[in-house]
Amino acid sequence: MRRSIWGVFLVACGVKVAPVAVDPMSEPTVAVAPELHTDAVAGVSDPPLRQLLHDHWEATLLASPEWATALGDHRYDDQLADGSQAARTAWTASLLGWLARAEGLEGLDAADALTADLFIHEQTTALAVEACRFHAWSLSPRYNRITGTLSIPETLPVHALKDGENLVARLRGTPAVIDTEILNLRAGLADNLVANAHSVGLIVELANTQLTLPDTESALYKTITQAHDDWDDDELQRFRDDAAAAIRDDVRPAFTRYRDFLRDEVLPVARPADAAGVGALPLGESCYQALILQHTTLERTPDQLHQTGLDALAQIHDEFRSIAPGVLQTDDLSEIFARLRTDPELYFSSEQEVEDKAVQALAAAQQAMPEWFGRLPQTACEVERIPDYEAPYTTIAYYRQPTPGERPGTYFINTYAPETRPRHEAEVLAFHESIPGHHLQIAISQELPDLPAFRKHGGVTAFVEGWALYTERLADEMGLYSGDVDRLGMLSFDAWRAGRLVVDTGVHSKGWTREQAETFLRENTPLAENNIANEVDRYITWPGQALAYKTGQIEIWRMRREAESQLGERFDLPAFHDVVLGAGAVPLAVLEARIDAHVALVQNTTD
Repeated sequence: MRRSIWGVFLVACGVKVAPVAVDPMSEPTVAVAPELHTDAVAGVSDPPLRQLLHDHWEATLLASPEWATALGDHRYDDQLADGSQAARTAWTASLLGWLARAEGLEGLDAADALTADLFIHEQTTALAVEACRFHAWSLSPRYNRITGTLSIPETLPVHALKDGENLVARLRGTPAVIDTEILNLRAGLADNLVANAHSVGLIVELANTQLTLPDTESALYKTITQAHDDWDDDELQRFRDDAAAAIRDDVRPAFTRYRDFLRDEVLPVARPADAAGVGALPLGESCYQALILQHTTLERTPDQLHQTGLDALAQIHDEFRSIAPGVLQTDDLSEIFARLRTDPELYFSSEQEVEDKAVQALAAAQQAMPEWFGRLPQTACEVERIPDYEAPYTTIAYYRQPTPGERPGTYFINTYAPETRPRHEAEVLAFHESIPGHHLQIAISQELPDLPAFRKHGGVTAFVEGWALYTERLADEMGLYSGDVDRLGMLSFDAWRAGRLVVDTGVHSKGWTREQAETFLRENTPLAENNIANEVDRYITWPGQALAYKTGQIEIWRMRREAESQLGERFDLPAFHDVVLGAGAVPLAVLEARIDAHVALVQNTTD
């Protein structure tokens, strides 16, 4: 029977795992193998493991219909995820069953054994994070029922008539989803679980903005007005009438209930600024420890991560003092940060400038790729603006992965209030989010032919974000930065991610207030004020996720330096990058084992 460290971790995090009885006679037979989900079992040879991965993937897509759509599986395009207590209970039972089946596998070859271990890791961390009970209290200005509903047309584009029918079905399903969330949050209130007041207030503000708009100015309404020349007039009119009725009769009343509930029941008892972190909740300590392992894949304490951030900042500050005199004529850190934060010449003046710079940086990176990577993605990456309804409440940019065979990867750039968007950070931002950062890694992962779906489309945060942060410095090696001003932007981003280690642990483990967190970033990074405010809100509402970036970057650079040291002139950087990206987003210990094996192979081949 397979055992792993992850079962021990569950107990350490306070998660009570009941034994699951698995009847060996109930195991599916190999005869069903030809009907297995091809993507789910790609590269897997062991029949029981293939059946397990098929069962898991089918259940995952059914439980997450929006994600299924994003992956190009359109069987559930008319559905939304069920967040009810009954659905969560059933899902937990499934996790335990899958985990028991995986740990019962025997006689696997090396490739299947790795897949089984990664599967066990995924299920175990998912079970551990259930200790957080996010459904009962977590609210974010970026991810909430308002933004989730408004993004439906974006994630489910309407091309054929059936797409339009599915879109209407999802709009009509919105009230049930919102009412379920209200029930969940009410249950949380009864257990003294509640979000922080600042974030709740921002969502109420977002809802008010949407509810004051006429239907015809809603982001949802834009889909209705699109032309469909291949539809007959009756079909088009029926779709427009049905969609308009769903917005008017279903979505808007649900938004109103959601707004009223948050304003009248949650906001009055929400956590104040001096209790912003998860540590202020009854389940805080066990939750945060589970999140540390989930996002970093390493056994680290909050104090260790906090100190790592402080140490990294000290080194980055020295780099600022080294580069800035030639650009800003000062080596005083506070003056450097003040200039980067306030000099109007270092900021954009129009939304089009913000977008154009992103397009230019992406094009430059694409041209440089062949010299630095053996494997290149076949899927394109495009630049789009973050939608207007979302832009004031979200981060400076984000990446949305491709829908295989349907839609390219998308680098979304925030052009709202362009005078607050730093020019000097534009290039490093583009390299992180697109190429050679997120798009390169995620598109390659999707295109690997012999990875099962949960590895191909999943993501270990420390790997995904650590890689993107690694490439910010790699871009300097590649000669992609236009000059020292842009290198200061690279340092600004690196300081930001080091500061995240300090702020995230400060807020969630050391009891920092929102004001303390903002002050720390203001004093230790040159981030713009609007970015600082949005980022601190993000850390508060998404505990632990910010720890992955710098942790992953530090580890990837360490592995690269060790490989360079061991191989000397035999070290080949494109080959190293291919090894890093060749197995999907894996835990850092697995990545290190892959690199060690590569180093040994090169040594044995050339000795």
